[in-house]
Amino acid sequence: MIPRFQPTFAERYPVPLFVALLDLFFVIAAALLAHQFRFDNFDMSGRYNTATLLSAIVVVFCLALAGVYGSQRGRPFQRQFSVLTFAWLVAAGILLSLSFLLKVSESYSRLWFVSMLLLGWSLSLLLRLVAFLLLRHLRALGRNLKTVLLVDSGGSSAGQLSDGRALEEHGFRVVHSLPFSRDPDWLDTLVAGVRQHGVHEVWLCLPLGEGGAIRSILYALRHHTVEIRFIPEWDDIRLFNHRISHIAGLYTLDLSFSPMNGPARLIKRLEDLLIAIPVMVLILPLCLLIGLAVKLTSRGPMLFKQYRTGINGKRFKVYKFRSMVVHREKDGEVTQACRNDARVTLLGAFLRRTSLDELPQFFNVLQGRMSIVGPRPHALEHNEYYKDLVESYMQRHKVKPGITGWAQVCGYRGETDTLEKMQKRVEYDLWYIDNWSLWLDLKIIFLTVFKGFVGKNAY
Repeated sequence: MIPRFQPTFAERYPVPLFVALLDLFFVIAAALLAHQFRFDNFDMSGRYNTATLLSAIVVVFCLALAGVYGSQRGRPFQRQFSVLTFAWLVAAGILLSLSFLLKVSESYSRLWFVSMLLLGWSLSLLLRLVAFLLLRHLRALGRNLKTVLLVDSGGSSAGQLSDGRALEEHGFRVVHSLPFSRDPDWLDTLVAGVRQHGVHEVWLCLPLGEGGAIRSILYALRHHTVEIRFIPEWDDIRLFNHRISHIAGLYTLDLSFSPMNGPARLIKRLEDLLIAIPVMVLILPLCLLIGLAVKLTSRGPMLFKQYRTGINGKRFKVYKFRSMVVHREKDGEVTQACRNDARVTLLGAFLRRTSLDELPQFFNVLQGRMSIVGPRPHALEHNEYYKDLVESYMQRHKVKPGITGWAQVCGYRGETDTLEKMQKRVEYDLWYIDNWSLWLDLKIIFLTVFKGFVGKNAY
């Protein structure tokens, strides 16, 4: 007997069509309001009516392609915001291209066009925000929830999903948790649980090594209409991030993937340039004074240059103000600066404590070899030493190294005289890469300005 479950509101009614019609209405309403704002009347001429209709169709088409009208259950509002905004920007680009190709751009007010897009986007976003808050309120009351049977193998993912309140905010409720077993009778217990609880979905929190068990579960539930989700337990695999790719007709699970790819890499480069250029202009007089002071207080070059490992393992030359007396290291060795290091000059000690010796690295940023925020670059010899001692150490080099980083603002800067310190620094670096966002970069820069420049561990 096929189990019956209570359908959700979206499964009963054509919600996507209703929302698409609302978006059409919002574009038309925005066009009328923009016309009133620009021309002090709502009486749009024929060509403005045509442009409004075309705009509405293009916007809804772009929103549909972006997946806006699909189910948003389980997705945070920030993701809905970013997808919606991206779709509206694409629609604006299409409309501008059409006006250029058809040579009609001079027939329309630019202020009207921009106002229409801003108002339409605001109304469309407001609709999603109201829906998000309303659904969260309903779900807090126990309504509009999809029920789940959770197969628990004892890993961290299943434990995280046991947080009922957090899960219900995303529209799901675990009504039954079944410990995983390799006993042959366990599959019958699973089928009985699905039938008894009438769940919408079955979530399999299993290690990747249980591929055979997953196939058996799919076969056992072949007569049921429940959705089945596989939530891998990653406890036995240290990875950056992961994504699903489609290559040569096959689906692949990418285990070493950074969110700093594609458009995100362009955004980060623009961020670096927009910050580094004005900073270079502001600090240029200070750099000249520091460089002169270095030359006057000790013999040797003004700048310290050393090869470091950059993105994808490519070597580059990093620049700093020289803070030590000129000396030679043994081949293949680099001695880290330590407390009361005799090699550090009096001026150099001040520069290192305040991180002023790092200022020339903004030139590395302008060259595109470094970023404002990222894992700090280590000496080549340190990379060779630690890559076999610290798991996933070389994964730091999937992205550009930075002047400052998450590890540094969290207190892991300066000398790494123990293996544990380096392990913690790498752990923070990998967390940053795995969770990168523009807002995280801005947070790190803010923390660096107020507490990152001066550190007790900087010798």
